[in-house]
Amino acid sequence: MTTTQPTRRFGAAPAVDDLSPDERVSIDELRARQLARLQWTLRHAYQNVPFYRAKFDAAGVHPDDCEDLADLAKFPCTTKQDLRDTYPFGMFAVPEKDIRRLHASSGTTGKPTVVGYTERDIDTWSGVLARSIFAAGGRPGHKLHNAYGYGLFTGGLGVHYGAEKLGCTVIPASGGMTARQVQLITDFEPEIIMVTPSYMLTLLDEFERQGVDPRASSLKIGIFGAEPWTEQMRREIEDRMDLDAVDIYGLSEVMGPGVAQECVETKDGLHIWEDHFYPEVVDPVDGGVLPDGETGELLFTSLTKQALPIIRYRTRDLTALRPGTARPAFRRMDKVTGRSDDMIILRGVNVFPTQIEEIVLDVDGLAPHFQLELTKHDRMDHLTVLVECEAGTGDDRRRAAAHEIASRVKDGVGVSVGVDVLDPETLERSVGKLRRVLDRR
Repeated sequence: MTTTQPTRRFGAAPAVDDLSPDERVSIDELRARQLARLQWTLRHAYQNVPFYRAKFDAAGVHPDDCEDLADLAKFPCTTKQDLRDTYPFGMFAVPEKDIRRLHASSGTTGKPTVVGYTERDIDTWSGVLARSIFAAGGRPGHKLHNAYGYGLFTGGLGVHYGAEKLGCTVIPASGGMTARQVQLITDFEPEIIMVTPSYMLTLLDEFERQGVDPRASSLKIGIFGAEPWTEQMRREIEDRMDLDAVDIYGLSEVMGPGVAQECVETKDGLHIWEDHFYPEVVDPVDGGVLPDGETGELLFTSLTKQALPIIRYRTRDLTALRPGTARPAFRRMDKVTGRSDDMIILRGVNVFPTQIEEIVLDVDGLAPHFQLELTKHDRMDHLTVLVECEAGTGDDRRRAAAHEIASRVKDGVGVSVGVDVLDPETLERSVGKLRRVLDRR
């Protein structure tokens, strides 16, 4: 993790007295609260979810065995496949009549994962999202342009309820209709935008296509999540838009957006709201719990959810836990720059899309739009970096950029790749989560 943090531009740094009492707890108070809530969650899951009762029994553990937070490591993990196997409502711990909302994943790689919320769950979710927006610099009275998709995806409605709870005016733009989004931002003058970072780049391109200077817009705070992004992309967005770009983290199986948030005054990783979500980092191969500071796979256990308690959920996100800074009691997680299930193994070398992104964004003459195309030739896997050039980039510069990317990937990542520098606006633009890898093998 970088030791030089980005400069705060506009987002307000709150005084300690401005924080909620839950954010001002001591570490000892937080640990006591976590243990009591963890013990409740384990009992709640065991008593009301047959899946968890069978899984705990098979592992030879019982909720009464949890006498300390470290005892959580005795309990089995939960995976996305477990939610698919119990589709649609087999993981719910309350009667269906008590469910007030359902969300679900897209289900593009199998059955969707379905999550439910009681009335209290929705209030809890709205509360952590309001806390997140405040930590990003948002304040009551700000207008918030919400370009996350509405519907079964948790982003749109999750952000909407949280922003309203904080006291913001919500502009429910949803995704798509990029030209209209720019018009709305220009006319309504919001201070905050929440969207995926890749779609923010698409919006920036549209500002410039319309001849509108994005740096002159009303936007001062961008809260970006739902996909990995790098410090290079942060600098790209901040320089082109003249705003504070901060990270938000969440996933529907744990709650939705608002599980963790980067604070604008430090921009040094995401503070996890540990009074509601207990984190662990484990070795992705053997599952052993790793100490804070070591990188591994992130696990989450919910502490207050009623409808869908989740125990040691394997997120597949790779990160490390570190001590809190802007919110001292809450540990930080490093910005997620890779997933164990997004990793490309190319001729025995582990490659993550964000490693390529860091190089592409650092090469002159290229636009921040790229994809990775996997093909197979003569029984060998090949990776080609497809990247757009900036308007007006000549052939010599394009050839030099392609050579530079290939050389830096070879030296820094350890694999040989092909590079195709394409004309501007050749690649499909993102309106939601970006599809970085095209596997054509």
